[in-house]
Amino acid sequence: MGQVEHDLTDEQWLALMRAWGGCAYCGGDGAALQRDCVQPISRGGRYRLRNVVPACGSCNASKSNLEVTAWMRRRRFDEQAFLLRSYTIEKELAHTFPIAAETTALEVGGSIDLDVAIEIETDLPNSATSENAAISATTATTATTATRGD
Repeated sequence: MGQVEHDLTDEQWLALMRAWGGCAYCGGDGAALQRDCVQPISRGGRYRLRNVVPACGSCNASKSNLEVTAWMRRRRFDEQAFLLRSYTIEKELAHTFPIAAETTALEVGGSIDLDVAIEIETDLPNSATSENAAISATTATTATTATRGD
């Protein structure tokens, strides 16, 4: 396995923990939180602000190196709420930690489909711009195409 990029700073990790307020997956806040790569390192993920979330030990161990959305469906967690919260937190933290323009869908495992992205965008408050909707739709289409191998 090649060199893995680890560029998440302690300051970013603390900001992520504050923003999520507990485990990003189950919402639990009583246990020590661990850094979990939404897209596992074994599947091309990196320790980066856009790919790391706080997770309780139980969720982190259960998810292991699985694709996050399939794992969430199997656990009957609210996948759409997780994706929307991820999007919202990313936008909030972008003001403090400028993030290079990369496709979030690919960081999140490359399986976000266009319907989910559109639903998320239409559920956002009125402050969301049509530019953001276009970016998310393009990102989702790109991720879906990359996942399917089209």
